[in-house]
Amino acid sequence: MKNEIITLGHGSGAGLTKKLINDVFDRNFKLPSLEDAVEIENRMVVTTDSHVVKPIFFTGGDIGKLSVTGTVNDVSMKGAVPKYLLAAFIIEEGFKISDLRKITESMKKEAETAKVKIIAGDTKVVEKGKADGIYITTTGIGFLSEGIELYTQKIELGDKIMINGTIGDHTIAIINTRENLELTPPPESDCACLNELVQLMLEKGNINFLRDATRGGIATILNEVFEETGLGIIIDEKSIPIKDSIKAVCELLGLDALYLANEGKLVSFASGETFNLLKEMKKHPLGKDSAVIGEVTTEVKGVYLRTSIGGLRPLLMLESDPLPRIC
Repeated sequence: MKNEIITLGHGSGAGLTKKLINDVFDRNFKLPSLEDAVEIENRMVVTTDSHVVKPIFFTGGDIGKLSVTGTVNDVSMKGAVPKYLLAAFIIEEGFKISDLRKITESMKKEAETAKVKIIAGDTKVVEKGKADGIYITTTGIGFLSEGIELYTQKIELGDKIMINGTIGDHTIAIINTRENLELTPPPESDCACLNELVQLMLEKGNINFLRDATRGGIATILNEVFEETGLGIIIDEKSIPIKDSIKAVCELLGLDALYLANEGKLVSFASGETFNLLKEMKKHPLGKDSAVIGEVTTEVKGVYLRTSIGGLRPLLMLESDPLPRIC
């Protein structure tokens, strides 16, 4: 940690975040798991997540919707069915109550869609200038059915890597609003609760591991899997779903969509035949653009992208994300 101070990079979900967790939090708390959600007892899964997105309103959502979808998805990636949420608000003095109403209405609507209940919470107010409008922390509680076990150690050679739709939408929607790019039509965030889709996938396929592709994007997830398993991964550039408009903005701004945060996309590792699973995923509204994008292999050691011209490009773990406050 440079000069032993916190930087924005420590909140990026990339290498600096991992180092901070290992060097500070895990050293003192002896965490049972470094995953976003953890099974504690009686098949109960718990997660907690803080949301500091800037701006708080953006095309396709707001900080309230994001706080629900992000936490529901973290519980869901363990294979659990989310049931309850707790929400804590840190609000800056001078914040408009009308905006707070919009945010809580978004939370209510998204919770109802996901069939979860917001059961408790807390509110604190700080002096003007001591925060940036509003921050929300949500805690999620869910339950695992018997026989559901998803973790990296289950990943095997030959596993197919799947994603449920286009990448980069959320990050570009945030950038468009934050930087007043005035793109037309405006890019829309993909933030959505994936719990229903996850249960469908568990029913129809042989899923070994799931992770939602938030901070650091799909490239960071794949690098984390490699670090934990030592298994090589190749993904195919031609197979990765991305909208032409998102690709154009990435090229213009010099961004790599593989590292961009998403809020409604998951990466799954599935063994066996995946044709029927993909077919079922495509029937779901949140999986209509699903695709098999790669495979676990002995061909390489690390994470690689097979480019459109057939070469292999290494996808390294970034130290930090150059785009803070995305979620």
